[in-house]
Amino acid sequence: MDLKVETEEMDSNQPPPIEVFAHSSTLHGISHIFTYERFCVKRCLWLVFFLGSLTFLLYVCVDRIHFYLEYPHVTKLDEVTTPIMTFPAVTFCNLNAFRFSRVTRNDLYHAGELLALLNQRYEIRDMHLVEESVLESLKVKADFHNFKPRPFNMREFYDRTGHDISDMLLSCHFHGTECRAEDFKVVFTRYGKCYTFNAGGDGRPPLITTKGGMGNGLELMLDIQQDEYLPVWGETDETSFEAGVKVQIHSQDEPSFIDQLGFGVAPGFQTFVSCQEQRLIYLPPPWGDCKVTPMESDFFDTYSITACRIDCETRYLVDNCNCRMVHMPDFLVERDNDFCVCETPCNMTRYSKELSFVKIPSKASAKYLAKKYNKSEQYIKENILVLDIFFEALNYETIEQKKAYEVAGLLGDIGGQMGLFIGASILTILEIFDYLYEVMKYKLCRCSDKKHKHNNNNDQGTVLSLDDVKCHVSNFH
Repeated sequence: MDLKVETEEMDSNQPPPIEVFAHSSTLHGISHIFTYERFCVKRCLWLVFFLGSLTFLLYVCVDRIHFYLEYPHVTKLDEVTTPIMTFPAVTFCNLNAFRFSRVTRNDLYHAGELLALLNQRYEIRDMHLVEESVLESLKVKADFHNFKPRPFNMREFYDRTGHDISDMLLSCHFHGTECRAEDFKVVFTRYGKCYTFNAGGDGRPPLITTKGGMGNGLELMLDIQQDEYLPVWGETDETSFEAGVKVQIHSQDEPSFIDQLGFGVAPGFQTFVSCQEQRLIYLPPPWGDCKVTPMESDFFDTYSITACRIDCETRYLVDNCNCRMVHMPDFLVERDNDFCVCETPCNMTRYSKELSFVKIPSKASAKYLAKKYNKSEQYIKENILVLDIFFEALNYETIEQKKAYEVAGLLGDIGGQMGLFIGASILTILEIFDYLYEVMKYKLCRCSDKKHKHNNNNDQGTVLSLDDVKCHVSNFH
């Protein structure tokens, strides 16, 4: 039967029949299903193949959409060489927080129990364990007869009794240039009074280095002053059984969290620390779980896990006891999952480290160092340490999370599967919707016309138009 003739005989507003659309559509297979031929095996086979391909297409599309909604990511590792690098901030603390010679009678009255030197009755505890040389001095300081206590400030106490950088620092060089005590910034941590080299801020840009390897970083010689360590014959949270310093290497934007992230350096050794900078870039939700909102803090401008922890612990103490100590108590560290949940920042810098050690002083240098610093050889062996921090090479690692599957990939996969199984594209889908729209519009208009004519017939009698006769005859045939 001639399709062209039938198309011309149809109402000009009526959409073409499904057979005409099937022959003109770009959707593969449906022209073999919707034909004017009578029902036959060929049409059934084409219908089965088309429905099978469509089913498999839908299965693949659902699988791809489900994979996309998992928001997968991959991690890219790269190494970048650069001519200059910003040297990190280096924070160190003496493991002894308070110098015994600087502790006064008023300090003992207010903090003697905290230091495990006195009991609750302001008496020297466990006197039989105290060394004679210490006991005499302690008896004088712990004599509270006719003593009138003065106001006590914990921060002032930490500042006054903490080890002084001017006394500890015997030698300092950065990139071959001498550095001084003024180049170190005072910071307070759980270990009390600590010092940061290359802290930046206050109009002082961070130092840079143009070479890698030993001798092109920071080299410190420190005296840990064990003679000033508090005597130990009891245990509290403040008691230290170790001798040496704790060190943390971190970026200038990140505050020190040395009690959790630092490493120890012992006297009697030269410690070499070879560093490599690592820049980490994480994805925000839903691909990752990094924090994208700015830092809401009265103390820190830049968000980091360390800044978040310190800020959270400080606010907790202020809210619950209306006080803020220079360091945070242990119970917050143990229960931090309930009070301080800190998300990973989307951009952060950390430093990988490799440590090695050599013994100092050598037999040849022991006498020289003893004369140079006016100390005994035994004192040099027990108190002197050297710390050498440098970049292994002028390069840094980037560890970056990237989206493994984006919208473009999803559409490309679905489009490829549509072309493979049913030969369709986005335009094909538009063709189908356009045809359905025309059919629905024609049906709705036809129903509206019939309703309008029915209302007219009720008012004026039944009048059949020539078009109505033709429509009834066509339906009858």
